[in-house]
Amino acid sequence: MAEAASTSPSSTNPSWFSPQRLLVIFCIINMINYVDRGAIASNGVNGSLGTCSESGTCTSGSGIQGDFNLDNFEDGVLSSAFMVGLLIASPIFASIAKRINPFRLIGVGLSVWTAAVIGCGFSFDFWSIAICRMFVGVGEASFISLAAPFIDDNAPIDQKTAWLAIFYMCIPTGYALGYIYGGLVGSHLNWRFAFFGEAILMIPFAFLGFIMKPLQLKGFAPRESSKAQTAIETVGIETQDVEVKNDDLSTKHEARGKHSNKSAQSGVSYSLEHFSDFLRDMRVLLSEKVYVVNVLGSVAYNFVLGAYSYWGPKAGYSIYNMRNADYIFGGITVVCGIFGTLAGGFVLDYMNSTIPNAFKLVSAATFAGAICCFTAFCFKNMYPFLVLFAIGELLVFATQGPVNFINLHCVKPSLRALSMAMATVSIHIFGDVPSSPLVGVLQDYVNNWRETALILTAILFPAAGIWFIGIFLRSVDRFNEDSESRLIETDGSNTTPLLEENPAETTDDAR
Repeated sequence: MAEAASTSPSSTNPSWFSPQRLLVIFCIINMINYVDRGAIASNGVNGSLGTCSESGTCTSGSGIQGDFNLDNFEDGVLSSAFMVGLLIASPIFASIAKRINPFRLIGVGLSVWTAAVIGCGFSFDFWSIAICRMFVGVGEASFISLAAPFIDDNAPIDQKTAWLAIFYMCIPTGYALGYIYGGLVGSHLNWRFAFFGEAILMIPFAFLGFIMKPLQLKGFAPRESSKAQTAIETVGIETQDVEVKNDDLSTKHEARGKHSNKSAQSGVSYSLEHFSDFLRDMRVLLSEKVYVVNVLGSVAYNFVLGAYSYWGPKAGYSIYNMRNADYIFGGITVVCGIFGTLAGGFVLDYMNSTIPNAFKLVSAATFAGAICCFTAFCFKNMYPFLVLFAIGELLVFATQGPVNFINLHCVKPSLRALSMAMATVSIHIFGDVPSSPLVGVLQDYVNNWRETALILTAILFPAAGIWFIGIFLRSVDRFNEDSESRLIETDGSNTTPLLEENPAETTDDAR
């Protein structure tokens, strides 16, 4: 049976499916996700309320805000609504990834995402679009929590942070392209067409999740192997019982009844067992001080970036009278996002990718970036603002790769999907979910975008301080900690990354 498993058709990888192609596919999907977030924040799609002058001359509103007559708080809720679905679904997807192949879960998630984005295009009031945005988050949850572990599995050892940086580079790039895309679609067509276009781009990748040969995450034993082994053992036992008791029909029926009761009981115990596993994993995760400190720093960091990404174009338009705020902010974000994120990954690899070095890099980059961004908003002239703000964004985006390197390497491989999911839940529920509505409320109160921007930017300083604490914590890189024991539980197919180790080396390591 072992020979049959090793020679089955499912145990070979498609010749064209390489680690590089996996990275490219995930990068494109990630970029489309963030194009959606940038588009809904752009002036072209988000729009503005209608206004009336003192003379009584009124102009109609535009975009989502104008069509649905939303105040700043309701408008800010739209940017955060998809997070509700993301927060609920992320730990669920991460948990069931131990029983259902993660690659198929990504296909399910992207299908939900596509349907929800189409629903946004057909929305007719605040609640209809808010509910659709929630389902956008549900669809994105599977991809967000599972993509990074896949990439970390298959990246070359000396380029892991660089590969993660390339993947997370798509966040600012997607946002920036979303600003530009939303501005173009909103000015030439209708804001609804922006959502339809995103859905068309995502459909091929949703299908790809179902038709591609499934891959297994490092440290996860696929359910199929244990089910198959259990089934073989059960069949063998039942066959022996039938041969021994062939003449006793009543006894056989009694055995079947007991077997049926045992199956029902085992189903309940199976669910309870996995729930117990989830709680145990959560206790282990929350007891890891390095992980907790990293997430706390990320919460403060994402509180600022979430509000920047949503309110940036409007603030720029108001403070500096930027007529093309979508394109200016989009251009700055895409350039600084690409170079900053890549620089962070490559610098950490150059420094030697360790958890203390990652903390040093993110704390220093965030502190310097905070100084630049805060100073930028103090200038009344637009050009000094643009220069300093660009430098600040360059530094701030350098944290993306190192932060996620810490999340992936401070826990055992079997906990990486859950660590990414819970980090995502935490930074959103305490970070960018409340930041957009709260900044909207603050702006309604102070009615001065410069003051609002300065108050918001100041939160980057505590983020840098929290990450600075992480430098002094005892840390252990657990990337290979339980891989051996987990691989023993598998059936030998689809359980190793695309960059497979040399069998001889693996055997030596096991010894």
